[in-house]
Amino acid sequence: MTTPLHRLSLLGQSVWIDNLSRTSIHGGHLASLIDDHSVVGATSNPSIFQKAFAEGDAYDEQLRELDDESDEKEVFWALATRDVQDACDLFRPVWDGGSGRDGYVSLEVDPGLAYDTLATVSEARKIHDAVDRPNLMVKIPATKPGLAAIEDSIARGISINVTLIFSLTRYEEVVESYLRGLERLVAGGGDPSTLASVASFFVSRIDTEGDRRLDELGGHDRLKGKLAIANARLAYQHYRQAFSGERWEYLTNKGATPQRVLWASTSVKNPDYRDTLYVEELIGPDTVNTMPEETIEAFEDHGVPSPRLELELDGARRVLHELEAAGIDYDDLTDTLEREGVEKFATAFDELLEGLREKRGATAGA
Repeated sequence: MTTPLHRLSLLGQSVWIDNLSRTSIHGGHLASLIDDHSVVGATSNPSIFQKAFAEGDAYDEQLRELDDESDEKEVFWALATRDVQDACDLFRPVWDGGSGRDGYVSLEVDPGLAYDTLATVSEARKIHDAVDRPNLMVKIPATKPGLAAIEDSIARGISINVTLIFSLTRYEEVVESYLRGLERLVAGGGDPSTLASVASFFVSRIDTEGDRRLDELGGHDRLKGKLAIANARLAYQHYRQAFSGERWEYLTNKGATPQRVLWASTSVKNPDYRDTLYVEELIGPDTVNTMPEETIEAFEDHGVPSPRLELELDGARRVLHELEAAGIDYDDLTDTLEREGVEKFATAFDELLEGLREKRGATAGA
């Protein structure tokens, strides 16, 4: 009997889990998700690692092995690299069996570098070389400076998960960076079939901010919970257009694969919305949905798989127009979310390093 998650796969959408920990990797839990629930990839971020490091003693032995002179950032990369290598190895059969379509594990550059192109490129290369797995994706935020770093990294043959995308305009720029990176790779004699990329749209945060602004304006309740899905559906239309035509045909003949759209932040923040909203409404071919485990469990329990991503496109455009008429500045909203997203990840990274400092002290004294 096929499950809702299996049917998602049959509809062309890949399920990745938005979580990673040493306990899950070595305790068999991640393997069971791969085997039982059609989970075919994993993503991580500073908050996820912070939680993983804080719980239990799974990292204590490696902490004791590390040089006491290493700073906390070096310690973090040592711990994270081992986790991601082991997770990549778990997902390697998926990667091998799907010709590199899925089976990826993502590790993010230091979010404090989000506005520094050269430093981001350098750190992406370091992560790529340190992990040394073909099914690694390095996460780079889609800030303005990040666009050039994405292009340069793709041109160097590094698979990239472009994170923190909110606006349609920025998404168009992300796609252009990917295409230019591929063109440079091919021009330099590289093989584009050896890399992949996803463009990660953060979904629920858009509705959270949009609904908050509607509350400030008063009224317009019928528009609440509409922007994120409308935004995603219009982004998918650009995906279909961008990865077609003469320019793309040249690259695909060289072995390039499309930069799939990935729906991130798909847990529901508003308890008034159904808990599977950002899965059910965004199902379509050649997409990825990276879900926290509670969303995976909810969809497996009562999700309704149906290809809805290309429905109501006129309605999606109308939502954006009606929100503008109501006084919602779309560009300001998405700019705010990008800025706050970088700040939240940078803060989480700093807190992670502070937590590691405390844990090292406790481990050394044990």
